[in-house]
Amino acid sequence: MPRSGKISVWAIVVGVLVLLGLWLWTGYNGLVTGQTAVQGAWAQVETNYQRRVDLVPNLVATVKGAANFEQTTLQQVTAARTQWMEAPGRQEKLAAAQNMETALGRLLVTVEAYPQLQSVAAFRDLMTQLEGTENRISVARKDYNDAVGAFNITVRRFPTNILALLFGFPQEKFFEAAPGSEVAPTVDFGTK
Repeated sequence: MPRSGKISVWAIVVGVLVLLGLWLWTGYNGLVTGQTAVQGAWAQVETNYQRRVDLVPNLVATVKGAANFEQTTLQQVTAARTQWMEAPGRQEKLAAAQNMETALGRLLVTVEAYPQLQSVAAFRDLMTQLEGTENRISVARKDYNDAVGAFNITVRRFPTNILALLFGFPQEKFFEAAPGSEVAPTVDFGTK
């Protein structure tokens, strides 16, 4: 083989290796960027859930002042708050947050039977803060699901799926509402 033939074969091999290296580099960095975006979006969800959890003691203390208020409802809200605070991971925190939503839903429905409580300025202020927090949670959940969707597309697309498998980048789980959350809680005061 002539000398120029050896050089061109080596040039092709080196060129292929360089292209493979660039593909590995950009693919891996894209996966890291996507995973970091998911983690950042989850941190925002968690921050807003923490804001909600921090409002609960004040809300419970204000509601406790109402005469004959259902103690079971307050206990459920407090238990849900404790469950969230003690949850070790993302999936456990999501489950605890859904329990908190159910308990707060029951509390808010129950509060409607106490007009004297609704007239207390502290209660109204807390309800305004809680409403704002719920809106923030909704936006943060959407942003989280958007980040998860973008990351999962990257993880599943060829040829990046090979890198994801090779480097251990599993698909992330979407935030999903708890089954039955579309049904408003019912409260029975025993009056008909």
